[in-house]
Amino acid sequence: MKFSIERAALLKAVSQAQSVVERRNTIPILANVLIEAEGDTVQFRATDLDIEVVDKAPAQVEQAGATTVSAVMLHEIVRKLPDGALVSISDDPAAGRLNVQAGRSSFNLATLPKEDFPVMASSEYTANFTAKAGVLKRLFDKSKFAISTEETRYYLNGVYMHIATGEDGQVLRCVATDGHRLARIDSGLPEGASGMPGVIVPRKTVNELRKLLEDDNQEIAVSVSETKVRFATPVITLTSKVIDGTFPDYTRVIPTGNTRQLEVDASEFAKAVDRVATVSSERSRAVKLALEADKLVLSVNAPDAGAAEEELVVAYADEPLEIGFNAKYLLEIASQVDRENAVFLFNSSGDPTLMREGGDTSAVYVVMPMRV
Repeated sequence: MKFSIERAALLKAVSQAQSVVERRNTIPILANVLIEAEGDTVQFRATDLDIEVVDKAPAQVEQAGATTVSAVMLHEIVRKLPDGALVSISDDPAAGRLNVQAGRSSFNLATLPKEDFPVMASSEYTANFTAKAGVLKRLFDKSKFAISTEETRYYLNGVYMHIATGEDGQVLRCVATDGHRLARIDSGLPEGASGMPGVIVPRKTVNELRKLLEDDNQEIAVSVSETKVRFATPVITLTSKVIDGTFPDYTRVIPTGNTRQLEVDASEFAKAVDRVATVSSERSRAVKLALEADKLVLSVNAPDAGAAEEELVVAYADEPLEIGFNAKYLLEIASQVDRENAVFLFNSSGDPTLMREGGDTSAVYVVMPMRV
């Protein structure tokens, strides 16, 4: 195998691949990236047995072939090469070495045979559709903060992507929850998605997917089966196993009878919460919201550290209410608002609170209160 490739194209391809590779590996081949050169493209493939990423880059291939080499080491080398360098890569199968040359630099890296590299089995997908990168970015970015980190409740360790019935018919919906807060984001149903099974996309996959969605107008081909999900652009394909479990019935925890409405400027609210939470104890981080006519007082009282309070002018016309929340949860939810105003709907100090952006019901968040 022998080929030449621009540093920028090589860096982009290798960095996508190496981010999938787990740093702590018991199986040496999983630390490697599989390089396959053929025609006028080079493919870089990496996997952790749950996720597989395949990245294509244009190159001048003198001799077709394939080998595997340490993904992290190759990435570090390419990252440190000067901009605009032309990188020549060739392998010596007999010696088990890969030679990387650029300008006056030359590296000899150990390789492992390509036959040992585990390629994810291809599967039949029940639904295939395309969606704009911007749509997928919104669905996953706005919901991923609520993904649970508790390994025991593994079925909450991802985003539940499925088809649901919204106010205007069927929608593509992403839901994530950890039991304390919940995010439910809707988008129009893409053509061809109607037969899609609901799948729980793991957290790592959601983070890796973000790298495919940089250009909002890029069309992403999405394929879904009961066990796998695949996202592909013309140059990158991300295939992942889905979490094998049943996502709980989240509709039961989304309150429908909350009538007390608070409207507040989202960024002002987030900044105020952040300021008063400075004195809260690390353990509880509780912030109290005291509501009365057109006024909101945020307060924190931490006996060992001190107290803080801040008053905000808001739109509120219901009976007075005092309710407490974890500051971190409030901040995360408020930071999801793209528009100026966040609308909170309360029932009582012990019931879940609903938040949405202005009058938009396609993004709904629920947060559980805490005693203060």
